[in-house]
Amino acid sequence: MRWTSIAYESLSTPDDVIVFAKGVNSRQGVNRRPSDLLCLFSDGSTTAVTTSAQEVFRCPHPSPPPLPERTVQVSLKILSENKVIPSVASYRRRPLARADKSPPPQKSLLCACTMVYNVAKFLPEWVTYHASIGVDRFILYDNMSDDDLKGVVDKLKRENHNNITTYRWPWPKTQEAGFSHCLTLHRDTCHWIAFIDVDEFLFSPAWANSPRPSKSMLGSTLTRLGPSIGQATFGCDEFGPSDLKAHPMDGVTQGYTCRRSGEQRHKSIVRPGAVDLSLVNVVHHFKVREGVYKVRRLGRHEGVVKHYKYQAWPEFKAKFRRRVSAYVVDWTQMVNKGSKDRAPGLGFAPVEPVGWAQMFCEVNDTGLRDVTRRWFRVGSGRLAWEL
Repeated sequence: MRWTSIAYESLSTPDDVIVFAKGVNSRQGVNRRPSDLLCLFSDGSTTAVTTSAQEVFRCPHPSPPPLPERTVQVSLKILSENKVIPSVASYRRRPLARADKSPPPQKSLLCACTMVYNVAKFLPEWVTYHASIGVDRFILYDNMSDDDLKGVVDKLKRENHNNITTYRWPWPKTQEAGFSHCLTLHRDTCHWIAFIDVDEFLFSPAWANSPRPSKSMLGSTLTRLGPSIGQATFGCDEFGPSDLKAHPMDGVTQGYTCRRSGEQRHKSIVRPGAVDLSLVNVVHHFKVREGVYKVRRLGRHEGVVKHYKYQAWPEFKAKFRRRVSAYVVDWTQMVNKGSKDRAPGLGFAPVEPVGWAQMFCEVNDTGLRDVTRRWFRVGSGRLAWEL
């Protein structure tokens, strides 16, 4: 079974089935027509595909549904090629209505969702910081980590960070699909979801003089947006190695203090119900329902993402192993040399460029470092996440 052509996951909603598959829409922005596709169930049922975008396909539930005790796989059939995509995706019957009349669990105002691979040592700083400024729940899609992620998560839970959920997501180069899965699965549990990586920290210059963090910091920003805003985007400051040769033991916010001068990218906080049914996203943002919701770009005074992107060489070198996006080529592939998805001055091999430690340093920026030292330093002089 080839990884380039496979249905690898499915997710049932009350209204339909979502199938995640490779080998159908292989080029970003070029999607097969839904009418050329069928959802094919291993019990012989078929239903028409209603949306086709990237690696995400929607179709109605089969009728009648399979018996609960039966394991049924779901795949896709390309009608014009008379081709069935191989599948390891199990179909789960549509969720049943709640049997009791008790109210559903209260929605979290803000969740953070990310795909992780060997980031255990970064997680305590990221969770501690964001929990203190208003992230209520953390959702981790584990992309086959082998660095004791579970042990670190368990420790955080013992330290009262009980709001961390980890999903096994072994599929390579499926970040966009993973985000679509996360948004759908948590549509009814999160009012807003921030899609940010573990090396990215939400920050507002307005917090610079705050003596302590507050869980209302991010919440107040979101509540000011109004009901017509379906997505808020934040510009990104990209930090360089800051003359470091190794990972700073007291955390990325402490060690990396020199960055590029201009905003390079953006990240988003999304209202799940505002997203288009296709679930199209480019990692940095989703497509929202046209004519119903709007996207608002926040000004720097409202918020910015501090992205510790170009770290000390041993850390950055580890990224050469793989990229997680379905549509971004791996570092070692000799194409798209000038792309923004590549590091300026870096070739196609994991060889440290001359002067790496001083690269990407145009602005000295200690804003987040200074705030976190004030907020999280404990009696021993260490920071809360170092304990």
